[in-house]
Amino acid sequence: MSSLINTTVKPFKATAYHNGQFVPVTDADLKGKWSIVFFYPADFTFVCPTELGDLADHYATLQKLGVEVYSVSTDTHFTHKAWHDASETIRRIRFPMVGDPTGTIARNFGVMIEEEGLALRGSFVLDPEGQIKLCEIHDLGIGRSAEELLRKVQAAQYVASHSGEVCPAKWKPGERTLAPSLDLVGKI
Repeated sequence: MSSLINTTVKPFKATAYHNGQFVPVTDADLKGKWSIVFFYPADFTFVCPTELGDLADHYATLQKLGVEVYSVSTDTHFTHKAWHDASETIRRIRFPMVGDPTGTIARNFGVMIEEEGLALRGSFVLDPEGQIKLCEIHDLGIGRSAEELLRKVQAAQYVASHSGEVCPAKWKPGERTLAPSLDLVGKI
């Protein structure tokens, strides 16, 4: 499998449940701002609501950073609405919940489990040009941390706006970055 890093999002059309409405979502919606595409296996499951609830808790902070979140599963937008209506945790979600019943989007991002018709847990951060800057794929049993995803978004945004600088491990906004150079080799 080749890396998706620095590739541009592939074309797609889908329907999302968002703020009480069914709305169209396309690859064009992922351009012009920072985006997170957050794949999970299925609605009405166990680990998925813990992840989506955690992401919902960090959504306002992501919005302040100019980031839109798109959660995606191979369920339909109708199922997303039913889950939103049935679960207190999912009811907190304010970002679009994209239905991908054909698996097109999951295949585009390389997270489709063909024999199960489900997506792996995949987190993707896209820059305003629609280029994938972060790709993290988990096995189904391993939940993700929205706090760590937020930190990675902040690092990606920092690197994009500060040419020649990179963010070391555990970097957080306001901390020192690195400027790779010959003088730095072997000094860390």
